[in-house]
Amino acid sequence: MSLPDLVRLDGGPLPATALAGRTLLVVNVASRCGLTPQYQALQALYAAHKDQGLVVLGVPCNQFAGQEPGTAEQIATFCSATWGVDFPLLEKQEVNGPGRSALYRWLVDSPAGGGADIEWNFAKFVVDRDGRVVARFAPTVAPDAPQVLAALGL
Repeated sequence: MSLPDLVRLDGGPLPATALAGRTLLVVNVASRCGLTPQYQALQALYAAHKDQGLVVLGVPCNQFAGQEPGTAEQIATFCSATWGVDFPLLEKQEVNGPGRSALYRWLVDSPAGGGADIEWNFAKFVVDRDGRVVARFAPTVAPDAPQVLAALGL
């Protein structure tokens, strides 16, 4: 299986072909979580390395203690105004359970994903330039931690 076509937070398409040949950091995000300040490091990482082909994909999810209850517009406004986010945000998705999105089925079911449910907001997956899921990091691992940077090839 390969990266599925995606839908942006604004409802527009983000075809998998638009991400081909890029390194991805996929993170399930939430606006009302104790880990929400990770947006700052995610944005800094994206800003510093997007010209080298890094794409951070934020995936809003409301499955953990209802910490992402907003509408698409509210989420976009919060991320932009509070954290200066300009990396792509996808439509709100379920990351666990029977409603798990195609993206998260692909990530979790990969060898690096390990088949285990997402633990909490801000779990991180690295997809290499060849479209392989190569690493998974716990929510508490900072986006700019040495092991994440190494998996991203930075």
